[in-house]
Amino acid sequence: MFWSYLCIMLPDNELQQHWFQLEYALTERLGKKLTLEDILLFIGVREAGIPPKEFTEREKIELMQVAISTILVPAKYYELLWVEDTGWPHFKQLQPIKEMNAKDKEFFL
Repeated sequence: MFWSYLCIMLPDNELQQHWFQLEYALTERLGKKLTLEDILLFIGVREAGIPPKEFTEREKIELMQVAISTILVPAKYYELLWVEDTGWPHFKQLQPIKEMNAKDKEFFL
């Protein structure tokens, strides 16, 4: 949940700077530039508390949804309801997210 708390505490320009630093650090560490989906999957795996492995397409979608929900908790789009013993978080959607194209969605997240 670190990312959620960071979002609350920082102004937009500082948050954007931290995002770019995260992208750079991940690129340096992994040797390739990650897509938003890659980063969401990384966040989802971390938030769900499961060890990295090869995921099915369905698992990837579920993990990215965990990441999106986690990221949008501070903006009051989601609320964390409970966490399973396995570490899997469950969220309640508090308000709808408007339809956006891919570029707007990336900026929004």
